[in-house]
Amino acid sequence: MGIGLDAVTALSPAGDSRAGEVLRLRREISRMQRRRSEHPLLPLDAAFSSLLPEEGLQTGTAYTVSPSPILVLALLSAASRKGHWCAVVGMPTLGVEAAAAFGIELARLILVPEPGDRWLAATSALAEVVPLIAVQPGGRARDADVSRLSARLRDRGSTLLVAESSVSGAWPQSEGSIRLHDQQWLGIGEGWGLIEGSTATVTARTKHTPLPASVRVRLPGAHGAVEELPTEKTHEAPTELSALPGLRDSGAARLDYPPLAAAG
Repeated sequence: MGIGLDAVTALSPAGDSRAGEVLRLRREISRMQRRRSEHPLLPLDAAFSSLLPEEGLQTGTAYTVSPSPILVLALLSAASRKGHWCAVVGMPTLGVEAAAAFGIELARLILVPEPGDRWLAATSALAEVVPLIAVQPGGRARDADVSRLSARLRDRGSTLLVAESSVSGAWPQSEGSIRLHDQQWLGIGEGWGLIEGSTATVTARTKHTPLPASVRVRLPGAHGAVEELPTEKTHEAPTELSALPGLRDSGAARLDYPPLAAAG
C-alpha cells in the first residue's frame, strides 16, 4: 500500500499551533497533484553547470550530498526560482531566512524539520507531488524500502538529495554525489564580526563520469545566487643559480660566470 499525504500531516505533534498551516499546505499540495514530470532535468544554478554532464539534476533519481544546509539550499535555488516546489526533510538547522537569501521562493518550500523515525514516510509522501526533495535520513533504511522509494521517484519524476551521515550509511541506487569541502567563512575576524557568507569547493561525480568535476563558489553570492569564483593560478618565481656544482673553486683558477636563472 502506498503512503498518502496524511503521513505528512500526522508529523505535526498534537497541540501544535501550526497545525492549521500544515493542513493548508496539505490542501495546496493535494490540488497540485501533478502528473509525471515531462522534463528529464531539473535546473541547477549556472555556477554549477560544469559539475554534471547534463548541467542539471536528472529527474527520477537520487544523489548523495554533503550534510550541509548551505549546499542543500544552493542545489534547491535554481529549481525554486523556475517555479518548482521543493521540500526539506529532517534538517532542523536549515532556516527560512537562509533559504530566502538564496532566492528560494518560500511559498513553494515545504519544511519537515523533525520527522523522527517517520522520515522515510514523509519523503515517500512528498515524492508524490514535489519535484525536488532533500532529506537527512534519521536512520539506516532497509533495501526493500529504498527500492520502493526509488520506484516512486522514477514513476513521479521526482529528484532526491540524500544528505550522507554515519547513521544512515551510504545511500544505495545513487546516481552520483555532490560534496562540499574546503569551506571558509567570510566576515569573521579574530573573535568578532558577522558571517557574510562563505567560499567553498563543490565536487561532483556520477556513475557516467569517472573523473570528478569541481568548482569554487561563494555561497550565497553578492546578489543571492551562487557565485562562481575565478580559478586561482600559481606561478613559480625564477630560481637564481649562483654557480654550477662542477665549476666551484677546487684549487684551479676561478672563472667568473654570469648568474643563471631557471624558469618553469
